Amino acid sequence: MTGAAKPMPKGSIEVVLDRVAFNRALLDSVGVGLAIVDTPSGAILAHNPRFRDLFPNLAANATIDQIVDVPDDDEFVGADVIVREQEIKIKRRAASLLINFSRHSLPEGEVMMVECHNVSKIKELEYMIESYSKMVEKNARDLRREKERAERLLLNIMPKSIYEELKAFGVTTPQRYDNASVLMLDFVGFTAMSVATDPMSLVSELNDIFAAFDRISEQFGCERIKTMGDAYMAVSGIPEATPDHALNVAKVALLCRRYVRQRGKTRPQDWQCRIGLATGPVIGSIVGVQKYVYDIFGPGVNLASRMEQASGSMEISCDETFYELIRRDFKVEERGMTELRGLGNTKIYSLISANEALDLAIA
Repeated sequence: MTGAAKPMPKGSIEVVLDRVAFNRALLDSVGVGLAIVDTPSGAILAHNPRFRDLFPNLAANATIDQIVDVPDDDEFVGADVIVREQEIKIKRRAASLLINFSRHSLPEGEVMMVECHNVSKIKELEYMIESYSKMVEKNARDLRREKERAERLLLNIMPKSIYEELKAFGVTTPQRYDNASVLMLDFVGFTAMSVATDPMSLVSELNDIFAAFDRISEQFGCERIKTMGDAYMAVSGIPEATPDHALNVAKVALLCRRYVRQRGKTRPQDWQCRIGLATGPVIGSIVGVQKYVYDIFGPGVNLASRMEQASGSMEISCDETFYELIRRDFKVEERGMTELRGLGNTKIYSLISANEALDLAIA
């Protein structure tokens, strides 16, 4: 005879009820959206208020796959937790969720725990940090480009060693150079040309010519000091001393003249230059406070200017001192004595070409 089931003691019922209440309280106290899902059917067995806040339109009989992107069974093979990111809308506002899916076996069957973390604030912070980083990086690039542009501008108006001294100390010391050679060049009839020619075209032509002169000067270790209208000045032997300073400016003079001659064959404007070369002491220094200009002064500069003034069209003139320094390597012709302002009667020579043994390309 089967006996009737013994009733559960009153105390045991209270313990079970307390445990259910405790589990419910524990579920409700979790700070993230939490739901317990029946794995086979996908039915939501229980959820906490935070889950309801994330999905306020959750229907009573809703399944989990209706509101979030649930991983496939294959994804759980060898994985304890599957993590997904998903964008949702909460009361028309976009929100970013980080969802953890985990499966658990219970005596009653298998369930899936779904944890939903609202990471919208974190995403906003990440976006702000990323935007700020990009802005800082852009500003750094702009600053670097501006610095490089400023350096290029300064290197266009002063030798590199002078620029390095200015950058390191904020000032530069005027230097005397006893062994330097100077080239002075200008164009014949430039004043009349500037009046008769379109200004835009004239400046463009002059820029092309001076750019070519710069390349030639750099090729032979000369420093372009400055341009003044149609005048061009270059020097060798400063700021770094070189024993070939006279040879260097002579080569530059010949190549500049040849460039002007060749250019005139292909352009409607016939440019004619005159060049003066001289050797002598010079002083190099930065002048100006708000606008820096590197310039050279002294007997070598004055003499080169006088030689240029004594030159005819497409002629290169030098004095006897310069002639003695280059006569073994260049073909030079004596022109005789000429009265020069401030210098009196001076013997002048014309530089014709380089000797064949020196450099055929400069002839």
